[in-house]
Amino acid sequence: MNSRTEKFIVEHSLPQARLDIFLREKFPAASRSILQRLIEQGHIRVNGQPTKVTHAPHAGEEIEVHWPDARPAEAQPENIPLEILFEDKSLLVINKPAGLVVHPAAGHEEHTLVNALLHHCAGSLSGIGGVARPGIVHRLDKDTSGCLVVAKNDETHFSLSKQFAARTVEKLYDALVIGALAREAGEIHASIARHPTHRKRMAVHAGGAGRAAHTSYRIVERFAHATHAEAEIHTGRTHQIRVHFQHLGHPLVGDETYGAKPNRKLAELTGYAAPRVLLHARKLSFLHPRTGKLVKFEAPLPADFKQALKFLRRK
Repeated sequence: MNSRTEKFIVEHSLPQARLDIFLREKFPAASRSILQRLIEQGHIRVNGQPTKVTHAPHAGEEIEVHWPDARPAEAQPENIPLEILFEDKSLLVINKPAGLVVHPAAGHEEHTLVNALLHHCAGSLSGIGGVARPGIVHRLDKDTSGCLVVAKNDETHFSLSKQFAARTVEKLYDALVIGALAREAGEIHASIARHPTHRKRMAVHAGGAGRAAHTSYRIVERFAHATHAEAEIHTGRTHQIRVHFQHLGHPLVGDETYGAKPNRKLAELTGYAAPRVLLHARKLSFLHPRTGKLVKFEAPLPADFKQALKFLRRK
């Protein structure tokens, strides 16, 4: 990524807003931590002067954002095979296999999707925040398979991030849930936040606490002890589908985090024990950042999901 500078005028005073939060809304591809670091390093100025993260933007102020040259990524490239559904100079869409972690993290520093993309996209990477990296615009859990789009440059990354933030990207999932959903179709509106005691889990929070989350679903096929549903997420909260179906009393098949006891009961009743959380991102559609045209992608159901459906049909 080559360094560049963007300038704009604040249209409305925001006395209750911090600068980093204000900029996060304008540049959804950049995390708050990245923006905070850029402010602290003097890359973001107000009326030509260095400022603080806590500054409240006022109408008429000129904000200057300097995106510095990207440093080499800390993660190392790895030649990991990828199933590519589409690729051009701007982006690629992959069918992520279950078991592949997206980002390096504690316990998963290697053999991730980022490592694979650093190898595949060498010389063509996004650099938002000053680090050369594949433009991971959205994530899928380790166990979730299916469609995932990756930006190759900053312009694409910014455009896709804005589409995700504006909730104009269509994301359809296949989910296998325990038990019989009462309705043929439904809407789940339930805010999600960190679990108060289990910090690696998310939970529905009553009374509006947490971040608003919306999931739609319809029944695809019913079984004696489970239901195959198609779910569309209108927001992108961590573990959203898993938490929302648990909230309905129907956790996902194979989900030991949100449905350990129901999964043990399912295994007792049917003899089937899922190898993973049976959730698959089947369809993804968005406006291509370069052409402006609607593009649609679909990843076929993986073999383990098909096997689960076949097994449960016999029970």
